[in-house]
Amino acid sequence: MTALEVIRRGMRATPELRRGAGVTILLALLGGAGRVAIPILVQQVLDTAVLDGPVDLSRVYALCAIAAVVVLGTAVTSFLTQRRLALAAESSLFSLRDQAFTHIHRLSIGHQSAERRGALTARVTSDVETLSRFYQWGAIAWIVNGTMMLAALVAMAIYDWRLTLVVIGLAVPLVPVMRIVQGHLIRAYDAIRDRVSELLTVLSEVLQGAALVRGYGQEERATERVVDAIEAHRRATIRGGLIGAFVFPINELFAGFTVAAVVAAGVAIGPGGGLSAGELIAFLFLVQLFLQPVGEFTEVLDQTQTAVAGWRKVLDVLDLPLDVVPPAPGSGVVLPERVAPTVTFAGVSYAYPDDDDGRLVLRDVSFTVPSGASVAMVGATGSGKTTVAKLLTRLADPVAGRILVDGVDLRDVDPESLRRRLVMVPQDGFLFSTTVGENVRFGAPEVSDAAVVAAFDDLGLGPWLASLPFGLDTPVGQRGEHLSVGERQLVALVRAAVASPTCLVLDEATSAVDPLTETRLSRALARLSEGRTSLTIAHRLSTAARADAVLVMDGGLLVESGTHESLLQAGGVYAGLYDSWLRVTAPT
Repeated sequence: MTALEVIRRGMRATPELRRGAGVTILLALLGGAGRVAIPILVQQVLDTAVLDGPVDLSRVYALCAIAAVVVLGTAVTSFLTQRRLALAAESSLFSLRDQAFTHIHRLSIGHQSAERRGALTARVTSDVETLSRFYQWGAIAWIVNGTMMLAALVAMAIYDWRLTLVVIGLAVPLVPVMRIVQGHLIRAYDAIRDRVSELLTVLSEVLQGAALVRGYGQEERATERVVDAIEAHRRATIRGGLIGAFVFPINELFAGFTVAAVVAAGVAIGPGGGLSAGELIAFLFLVQLFLQPVGEFTEVLDQTQTAVAGWRKVLDVLDLPLDVVPPAPGSGVVLPERVAPTVTFAGVSYAYPDDDDGRLVLRDVSFTVPSGASVAMVGATGSGKTTVAKLLTRLADPVAGRILVDGVDLRDVDPESLRRRLVMVPQDGFLFSTTVGENVRFGAPEVSDAAVVAAFDDLGLGPWLASLPFGLDTPVGQRGEHLSVGERQLVALVRAAVASPTCLVLDEATSAVDPLTETRLSRALARLSEGRTSLTIAHRLSTAARADAVLVMDGGLLVESGTHESLLQAGGVYAGLYDSWLRVTAPT
C-alpha cells in the first residue's frame, strides 16, 4: 500500500479520527485566519496611522486592541483544535490496539505459528506507539500548519498576485524533489519497523530462554544474536535519519530564495505598481507564516513516515484472513450441558496457511471417540497428534473433512458453548504470573476458594496443595516458573476441572517428572476423565495402556487403532513404539 492508501485504510479502520473532524478543521481554519490577521493589522498601522502623515496614536491603539483580541481568540481556537485532535487520537489508538489484539487472538494456529510472537507483540505495542507519538504532534502540525499555510497563501494573493506567483513558482520545483525523498523515506521506515520486530523477537527469545542459554554456556552466542539485531536496527535507523536530514537544507534554500525573491520583486514593483511599503512588509510577514511550517517539515515528515510504516504493519495484521469463522450471532448450535459428547473426525486433512506448497500435516484422518470414552493418541514427534488436539478445540479448521461433536459440525457450534463444554489442557501447562488460585479460576472467575480447594481434593491433590507455602495464594511466578513442569500440569488439570467441561483434550507434558508427581498426574487424570469424553495426546505409553482405545498417528496418517492389548498383538507401529518406550524407561 502507498502512504495515501495506508491513511485511507487506517481512517476506515478507526472512525474515531473522522468523528467531529469537520468542527476540528473549522477551528483550525479560524486559528489560521487569526494568525494571518496580525500582518494585516501591521499593514494597517503602517499605511494608515504611521507612514500616511502625522502618527495617529488613537488609531494605533485601536488597531493594537483589535490585535490583542485576535491573538486571544486565536489562542482559544488553537487550544480547542489541539484538544479535539488529542482526544480523537487517543480514542482511535485505543480502538486500533483493541482491534489488533482481538484479531491476533482470533487467528488460527496456522497464523500464530507463521507470525512470530515478537512481531505480533510489536504490532500492538511499538507500532501503535509510533502512531501515538505522531498524533501527539505530527498530526496536529499537519492540520494546524496546513490551515495556516492556506490562510497565508489566500492573504498573499489578495495583497499582490504577482508576488504570490513568485512564491508559488519557487515552491513548485520543491514538490517533485520532496516526492522522491518521501519514497525513499517510506522504504527506510518500513525497514526500521521490520528491524524493531526482529529485535523484539530476539530479545523475547533470549530472555525467556535465559536458563537454557546459561545451562549450555551459550551466553556469548546469545549476546551475538542480540548485538546483530541491534546493529541491523541501528543501520536501518541511520539510513532513515540520513534521508530525512537531506530535507532540511532543501527547506533552508527554499526559504532563503523565496524571501530574497519577494523583497527584490516587491521593491521593483514599488508604489508605482500599486504596492505600498506597509503591504510589502505585511506580505513578508505572510511569507514567514507560509515558510514557518516548512522549517518544521523535516521533523513532521519524519514522524509521518514512521507512523505510516507502523500503521501499515498494524493494518497488515488486521488484514490477515480469519480462517476460523464463528457462526453468525444467535445461529450457533448450543451443545447440551452435562452430557459427554461423541466426537467424530471424518476425512480430516490440514495444512498450515503459511506453507506455500500446501503440504498436508494431516491426511484423511477418521475416527470416533464414543461418549464417555477415554482415548489415547500416540505417535512419533511431528506425526500430527497436537494438530488433532488443536483442530478438535477449533483453534483451526481443517482444509478438508469435518469434525463433529454429537453429530454437529464444529463450524456450526456456538463458540461460547464450545469453550464451556470442551476444554484443552496443553502440555506446557501455561500459567499466568499470579497465584495458584487465580490460575485455577481463569476459566471460571466466579468460583469460590472453597470450591477450588474441593476441586483439588476431588482430584486427589489436596496434600500437594497443602504442601505449598501459601496454599491457593502461592505465587507461581512468570509463566509458572516457581513450579516444576509437572506441578504446572497439576494446576492446569484443576483449572480444567473447575471449568466443568463434558469433553477433555489432554496433551501430556513431555518433560520428565519425578515419580511422585507422575503418580499424582496419573491419578488426577483418571479422576478428571471420569464421566467425560477424553482424548489424550499420550507421550508416556503407560497412559495409552490405561485408555479405552488407542489411536496411532504416523506422518499425518492414522495408521492403527484399537485397544492396547490388540495393538501389541498386531505387532505394528504401536508395538514398536511401546517396545522402544519400555527400553528407554526400563531401570538400569
